[in-house]
This record gives sequence, structure tokens and C-alpha cells, in this order.
Amino acid sequence: MDQPPSLLRRVLPWIGIVVCVCAFYDGWVFYSRWKSNRDAEQASKQQELERDRRTLELLGGGGLKILDFYASPGAIRLGQHADICFGVTGAARVRIEPPVEQLHPAVSYCMQVAPKRDTDYKLFASNSAGHTISQSLSIKVIR
Repeated sequence: MDQPPSLLRRVLPWIGIVVCVCAFYDGWVFYSRWKSNRDAEQASKQQELERDRRTLELLGGGGLKILDFYASPGAIRLGQHADICFGVTGAARVRIEPPVEQLHPAVSYCMQVAPKRDTDYKLFASNSAGHTISQSLSIKVIR
């Protein structure tokens, strides 16, 4: 006489299937989270590269360029002072003639001057390859 299979023998294959399905589901959840995080990280890096590219483009694209050179105000009374501001990119050296102070390349820098007569200032910027560019401005002195 054959005995009917025990309850454990009847349920065991189903338990194995359920365990396999659960393991597959857990694996899929971990993989999808990993992939989602990796995709988000790559998108973030891409956005950062795009921001950096736009910033570099706004600052002259990496080449030698005078961004700004101006005086504020452009006319002063004798004894008053004006601000001369400049901005350069890609420069290794900068100077202003007539000399006003020791200068270093900067994206934005201002200094005060107090000329005694109408004065033309000229900004020179040069890169390490020896290329030089210049720009001029005038400050009028009212007596």
C-alpha cells in the first residue's frame, strides 16, 4: 500500500518556486536602483560639463581676450578719482599705460586713479605664447 505524499513533499516544489521568484524580484530591484543611480550620476556629470562649457564660453572661450576695459565715471573734476576696471581671459600678463599699479590677470578687477589732466589709458594683455592685444580708454578732467 502506497502512502500519499506528505504535506511537506507536496508544498516543497511550490516553496522553491516562490523562493526563486522572490530572489529574482530582489535582484531586479537592486539592479534597477543601481542603474537608476548610475544614470542620474551620469546626467549630473553631463549637466556639470555643459555648465562648465557655457561658463568658459562666456569668459572668452579659453583664448586671449579682453572682456572689459572701462572707466567710471569717464569724466572727473580735478582732484577727484575714477575707477578703471578690466577683465581678461587667457592672459599671462597684463599692464596699463601709463602705469597705475602692479597688475595681474583677472576676470574682473578695478582700481582707482586720479589723473591731473585728460589721460588716455591703454590696457595690454599677453599670453604665454607672446600674443598681445590691447584696448584704450580716456578719462576727461574738468577744471
